[in-house]
Amino acid sequence: MKASEIMTEDVITIRGSASVAEAVRLMKENQIHALIVDRRNEEDAYGIVTDSDVVYKVTAYGKDPKKVKVYEIMTKPCIAVNPNLAVEYVARLFAQTQIQRAPVIQNTLLGIISITDILTKSDFVEAPSTVILQDEIEKYRTAARAICAEKGPTSRECAVAWDIVEELQATAAYQRAEKIEKTYFEEYCEENPDALEARMYDA
Repeated sequence: MKASEIMTEDVITIRGSASVAEAVRLMKENQIHALIVDRRNEEDAYGIVTDSDVVYKVTAYGKDPKKVKVYEIMTKPCIAVNPNLAVEYVARLFAQTQIQRAPVIQNTLLGIISITDILTKSDFVEAPSTVILQDEIEKYRTAARAICAEKGPTSRECAVAWDIVEELQATAAYQRAEKIEKTYFEEYCEENPDALEARMYDA
């Protein structure tokens, strides 16, 4: 699944010049934890202000939220998500940056995606990407062997077919944070040593 499939399209925005008190009011009324801060113009970046920003930067210091402006506590530019990004990569982005939500942007603001969206709307439980990817690897491995049997182990077609398999294996290994001990192509080369010549082709 992609970010665009699970994001929330109804995004509440606020001006950077608005008060923190106004931001808190909008969060309470809409029962949300963050607001996207509008751009001043098309060349400007979007920002984000969260309930954590309010608590950590205003409440914790006894400041008057009616006198503090959103631009004083917001994050800008904020981390944005491409609508075509796979959910697993959104989750990885959140884990690496320690954020819980981000606007979904492609030229303009399309929505907002959060860890709650990932947990409640995505299919990672029913269809974990590692399982799907392993199925893809096996499918392309079978196809590679068939192509090599037809075209020959030293053919360019054979090399290209194994390139696809190795790329998929590398992606799976990265997801699992594991090192590949032996690729399927290396196993194939043990049976067909001449196949290594297939790597000698122009891109």
